[in-house]
Amino acid sequence: MEKCSFCGKSKKESKLLIAGISGQICDSCAEQAYNIVLEEIKSKSEFNLEHIKLLKPFEIKSFLDQYVIGQEEAKKFLSVAVYNHYKRLTQKKQKSGKDDIEIEKSNIILVGETGTGKTLLARTIAIMLQVPFTIVDATVLTEAGYVGEDIESILTRLLQASDYNLEAAERGIVFIDEIDKIARKSDNPSITRDVSGEGVQQGLLKLLEGSAVNVPPQGGRKHPDQKMISVNTKNILFICGGAFDGIEKKIAQRLNTKVVGYTASANTENVDRDNLLQYIAPQDLKSYGLIPEIIGRLPVLTYLNPLDRIALRAILTEPKNSIIKQYIKLFKMDGIKLHFEEEVLEYIVDKAIEFKLGARGLRSICEVIMIDPMFEMPSGKSKELTIDLKFARKKIEKINIKKLKVA
Repeated sequence: MEKCSFCGKSKKESKLLIAGISGQICDSCAEQAYNIVLEEIKSKSEFNLEHIKLLKPFEIKSFLDQYVIGQEEAKKFLSVAVYNHYKRLTQKKQKSGKDDIEIEKSNIILVGETGTGKTLLARTIAIMLQVPFTIVDATVLTEAGYVGEDIESILTRLLQASDYNLEAAERGIVFIDEIDKIARKSDNPSITRDVSGEGVQQGLLKLLEGSAVNVPPQGGRKHPDQKMISVNTKNILFICGGAFDGIEKKIAQRLNTKVVGYTASANTENVDRDNLLQYIAPQDLKSYGLIPEIIGRLPVLTYLNPLDRIALRAILTEPKNSIIKQYIKLFKMDGIKLHFEEEVLEYIVDKAIEFKLGARGLRSICEVIMIDPMFEMPSGKSKELTIDLKFARKKIEKINIKKLKVA
């Protein structure tokens, strides 16, 4: 007679009997076993508020300093935001007596030119955090029903980052990159339906402020019949970043000065026209196309300085995971000693400034120079390689000539 090896139910007494190598299990026992496994995984989860080591803002910034060159103001703002987020997570554990003061979260927005380190700051924070962290690109977000991803996909990725531990996900940090790409395209929203601009901003409001959101754990459009998970965003910290290309003109108009020219009003004599981003204010974001409601839910506004020659040179070699150190390690794994002459490093920086790509351009230029050595050296007999200025120039000029021929 066929029966469950765990509870002894016969095949007639159970809805389903699953056969195994050494026995059988009924549907009821299988469901109980599944719930036991879930509880065990949850109890052993790495995320535990009681074991969080509360790093001070100075310690967080010191960690960022190992990976990110400059941007002191942005690192200071981020360190404080993350520190306060940790304190919010432990608030309920410490609250006692009549102290019913609830600390509200302060979502943050970073404004800076491309290649200044917005995403790098976010990724570096992820290295040291003990809470789930995810980076989302705002350019793929659209209103529900249109081609692209729904707003809720942001929380889907956070759930995936926390291995679907809901408690951990509800205390995570989300970095929304390219937030400027969802700016309202027109001052008059009635002209056309802005499905990837203002519509997305409206959808983000409920996430930023804090509310219970039904989230499809596998993504909503490919699996429409899946069971939804309710995620409360009240304790999720949102960090947004964007280049806001052209916002300097908005700032200049507000300051009653000019981006290009020699004249200036008496009130703006001390304005640094080479770095207008340092004067950014919420009204500039509104002029750019962010709706007032979303600006209000991103109360902490800071900027990243454009990278000068000194900063770019330092980025090449000084950070813990600098580009040059990465190449040296890659060659070392093949038993090859790699060396860059000082003139080559200066040449790479010059080209990065010429191409106006910021720190991101440094990697692109290095790849052009190093592609042939990385292809040939692992199969060769030589165990030492020096990159000189003549070799670097030859590789870069070869690319430029190809571009001219195509044009």
